[in-house]
Parts: sequence; structure tokens; C-alpha cells
Amino acid sequence: MAVVSTPSSAALVMVYQTGVGTGGTPITRQLTLNNIIYTAPDQAVYDAAYAIFGLSQYSLIDVFFRKTNELTDET
Repeated sequence: MAVVSTPSSAALVMVYQTGVGTGGTPITRQLTLNNIIYTAPDQAVYDAAYAIFGLSQYSLIDVFFRKTNELTDET
């Protein structure tokens, strides 16, 4: 059985802080932008996330570049 992995899609996932809860725990939210170019350089995606949140009142905490591959059986 030969499995082939094919790039399928990519998304930019940004986790940001909206405030502080009781006890000092950060309140976070997540924003996902789909249809990101799969082969985009990591640095460009990271820079885009910080540029987007540079226009926001919230602090960006984490940046994820989520890539999805389709696996197919080629036998």
C-alpha cells in the first residue's frame, strides 16, 4: 500500500488576548483565516499575523500556520 500526501489547504490561526479573568488568567480568543497559500513562507505568514494585530487593540499571543494534506492510497 502506497500512500501519497498531497497539499490540500492552509490556514493562519491567531490566538489573542481580550482581557484578564478572575484570578489573573488571560481570556483568549482565536481567529482563523482560511485559504492561505500553502507554499507561503513561514516568515511572511508570521509577519502578516503581526501586521493584522498591529491594527487591533488586542495582543497577539500565538501564531499557527496550519497545513492540511490529503492522504490517498495509490495502490
